[in-house]
Amino acid sequence: MKLSMEKVKENLHRRSWYNRLSYGFFLCSTLIGIMVLAALVIDIFMNGIGWLNWDFFNNYPSRKPENSGIKSAFWGTIWMVGLTAPIAFTLGVGTAIYLEEYAKKNWFTRFIQINISNLAGVPSIVFGILGLTLFVRYLDLGRSILAGSLTMALLILPIIVVAAQEAIRAVPNELRYGSFAIGGTKWQTIRRIVLPAAMPGILTGNILALSRAIGETAPLIMIGALTFVAFTPEGPLDKFTVMPIQIFNWISRPQEEFQYVAAAGIIVLLGMLLLMNSLAIYFRNKFQKKY
Repeated sequence: MKLSMEKVKENLHRRSWYNRLSYGFFLCSTLIGIMVLAALVIDIFMNGIGWLNWDFFNNYPSRKPENSGIKSAFWGTIWMVGLTAPIAFTLGVGTAIYLEEYAKKNWFTRFIQINISNLAGVPSIVFGILGLTLFVRYLDLGRSILAGSLTMALLILPIIVVAAQEAIRAVPNELRYGSFAIGGTKWQTIRRIVLPAAMPGILTGNILALSRAIGETAPLIMIGALTFVAFTPEGPLDKFTVMPIQIFNWISRPQEEFQYVAAAGIIVLLGMLLLMNSLAIYFRNKFQKKY
């Protein structure tokens, strides 16, 4: 009995030591990540905050850093997001509704589900090649905003489908049965019961997916988005550039002042990303309902 009690104490001591070791490791990992991120953000703000003024938002890119602005890239990003959002939302949510509410659970739907999950991990450059082949060349859309938006919609589509599926799956079946019990059709149940209950999760997934689309450059470079644009787009078939490409163009310039201009562009891009993430949190908290 004495030996067994000593063994129990030894095991408890070992487990306690492992617990403290794991806690310290994970805490250090978190602190290192936070410190590196903080250092990068502080460095960017110190270099770029002095270049943020009205002229920076109202000027087009220039060969002179003091005259360079982000106007064309900013509006190109707005146009791209404005077209990508409805396309990706419609296709993504429609696919999720079909897979969760209409499709039979068989090998075919499992095959589709596996491929959707795998597409979420495909490198973005692959989607750029697909967009170049399908939209730019085959559909003859050219190097336009519409071609870029369709390409980015394909890029974020798997993320939206998975997020929408999880949100729809989380709706209790009792709500569906209650709708059927009072004579509701399948589509009426989905439109009036399931989608309103799942909408907070769906909107959150869509906004976070669009946040990823804003920061992508490889697919847009593949379809031919320009690196120097001295005009603002006026339609979906116009040529364009976006903020990540413009920032990359500034960073690649030899003049040191362009590094500060690029830092100012990064601040604007971070602000847009933080705004979209804040909207995701707002929609989730505002429209979430308990059933």
